[in-house]
This record gives sequence, structure tokens and C-alpha cells, in this order.
Amino acid sequence: MTQEFYSGKILYPVVVALLALSLLFGFAILPRLFSAPEGELIGKPAPAFTLPVVANGSSSSSTLSLSEFQGSAVVLDFWATWCGPCQAEAPLMNKLAQRFREKGLVVVGVDTSEPDGNARPWALAHGLSYPIVYDTNNATAGHYGVTNMPTLVVISRTGKVTAVREGLTGDSELSALVKGVL
Repeated sequence: MTQEFYSGKILYPVVVALLALSLLFGFAILPRLFSAPEGELIGKPAPAFTLPVVANGSSSSSTLSLSEFQGSAVVLDFWATWCGPCQAEAPLMNKLAQRFREKGLVVVGVDTSEPDGNARPWALAHGLSYPIVYDTNNATAGHYGVTNMPTLVVISRTGKVTAVREGLTGDSELSALVKGVL
């Protein structure tokens, strides 16, 4: 028996079975154990915030509040200048903001998880036209359950969260999410 076990006749199937179980656990069960709070926001009112504007704000105010956009669809883009996927997504967000502005969409970039002062020069150098606010102490990111960047939060005209996306979101998916709230 010992020789058969070590020769591979029994060991090989055991290893394959353990590998299969590990993969099953890793892909099917583990994500459910550590589910992000993003699903908890869907259908609920978006948490209120007032944050300092660091780029592309109105000249009349140095802060921006979510309540200013009551009756408009809003996309919050939680990002940081050091985040590669955020840098790749920023031009898509800019196109989205411009394409749907006339239909009532407001895009707000929420710079978080980095020192104050990084977002303004980066946004200006990359031609971003939508307002960028600074999330002091990551408080707003915490209220929205942001753990990865970029994270997009889509808010309906009634102020309810309709979608949350972590990671890079493509142009077609962005358009579909926005069309669903306009």
C-alpha cells in the first residue's frame, strides 16, 4: 500500500481532488465570505457629503455637496492619482460627463486615499472637465464602503444608489449604467 501511495497511483488522484476543492473554495466560496459592502448600498439613499472642491468647481463655492444635485443622476468616481486603473478610467469618465451632461448627468471625481494637493495638477494636466473633490481623511469613501479603486457609484435622480462598480469599468458598461438612471 505504501509503495502504491508514493508511486502516484493513489497520490495523484488525491492531489487533483485537493486542487479542485481549493479552486472551488477560492473562486466560489471565498468571495462570498468577504463580500464588499457595495451590495449593501444598492437601492438605499446615497450617503450625503460636503467636500472641498480641488478642480473644476463653480466659482461661487469652494465646497460641493451631493444635495446640490438633487433631481440629477450622479456618478461618483472614487480615485487617486497613484492608481493606474484610475488613470486609465479618467478619460472615459470625462467623455461620459460631456456626452450625458445635457441629459442631466453629473460626474464628480472623489480624490481619496492620498495627500491633499495631488488631484488638481493631475486633473488639469489630463484635461478633466468634471468637478473633483478631495475626500479628507477618507471619510466619504468609508461611508460608501470603498475599499478598492477606482470605484464608481451611480445615483439615480431620486438619490438612490443603483450601481457600484469596483475596478476599471469600460465605456459601454458606463453608458449602460448611466442610461439606466437618466
